Amino acid sequence: MEIFTIIIADDHIIFRKGLRTVLNEIPFVKVIDEVSNGIELLRSMKKYPVDIIFMDINMPEMNGIEATKKITEKYTKTAVIGLTMHEEIGYFNQMNEAGATGFLLKKTTKEELEEAITTVMEGENFYSKEFISSLNITPPKKKKIDCELSNREKEVLILICKGFSNVEMAKKLNLSQKTIDGHRTHLLEKTGAKNAANLVMFALKNNLIDIN
Repeated sequence: MEIFTIIIADDHIIFRKGLRTVLNEIPFVKVIDEVSNGIELLRSMKKYPVDIIFMDINMPEMNGIEATKKITEKYTKTAVIGLTMHEEIGYFNQMNEAGATGFLLKKTTKEELEEAITTVMEGENFYSKEFISSLNITPPKKKKIDCELSNREKEVLILICKGFSNVEMAKKLNLSQKTIDGHRTHLLEKTGAKNAANLVMFALKNNLIDIN
């Protein structure tokens, strides 16, 4: 079994130690270091090859957003998963723009941590379903562009933005999973997005959805 190496960057030592304990219970990961800010993280990365960084957003000296920018520019094979206590879209947007491939609330579970690790290591983005579902996402009153999306595609896009899986969308819309797969593919093609996370960002930037 492949072992994924991890560094935890967080200035709260109790949370950092607790997260390390939980991660060490996952058989396919190994925590190789823990640091309290972005400067220490960059120093650590010169010593150890690392697959994933669990990155606190608010840290002294160099915060997680700035550290993520530097890491994703220099260490292109390292995945960054943002960690925050706050359910705020601003942090989500900033971490995405900095190059993070995941976003978790600090009250995450061991099961969600495992899912996040395997997802980002497969080259996909992972965002906390609790965070996404906490956002009040609705169709806007006015749309800047519609990308020639059908009404059904717009429905699917909103559900994707809410964090629904293909299986969940199929049940909710009373459609087959194959049909949902087709709508998702068309959305990616029409918007030029590479994945679900890109679709969320595209929808936000182009006013296809509102977050209140």
